[in-house]
This record gives sequence, structure tokens and C-alpha cells, in this order.
Amino acid sequence: MNYSVEIKVMPHKELLDPQGKAVLGGLSNLGMQSVADVRIGKHIHLQVEAASADEARNIAEEASKKLLSNPVMEYFEIEVSQPLK
Repeated sequence: MNYSVEIKVMPHKELLDPQGKAVLGGLSNLGMQSVADVRIGKHIHLQVEAASADEARNIAEEASKKLLSNPVMEYFEIEVSQPLK
């Protein structure tokens, strides 16, 4: 079956996010003082051929650990959707 997998990769909350700080400064310069914090990450969409949702999650987790994220600086969250027809 074909599963749709969404992976969100974000910097660890304890680490400085230079991109987020730059965007926050830009928003402030545009007069948007109500924005208190910005964190910049990655959104990755995969189409995974797998026998089950658990297998699709395991494939996405392996890809995230080995290639899509840097575990020293980032964490990831995986969401697997129902099989595509």
C-alpha cells in the first residue's frame, strides 16, 4: 500500500535558531511586535510503499534519523496518513 507520510523537523528548543531570530527581527521591523518567537524548521512529505502504517512509520523514522535530520541539533515528528488509493 502507498502511505502518505509527513515529517516535521525542528531545532531543539534549547538551541538558538538563527533563522528564526532573523525572521523575528524582520517581522518586528515590519511593525509586527505581537509575534513573540519564531522557529524555522523543515516540512517533508514522503510517499511510502509499505505493508502497514507501522512499517511506513519505521521507514520514515529511519530516513529521518539517517538523512533528514541532525539529531544533535534537531528533533522530528512523523505523521502517517491512511493508504492512498
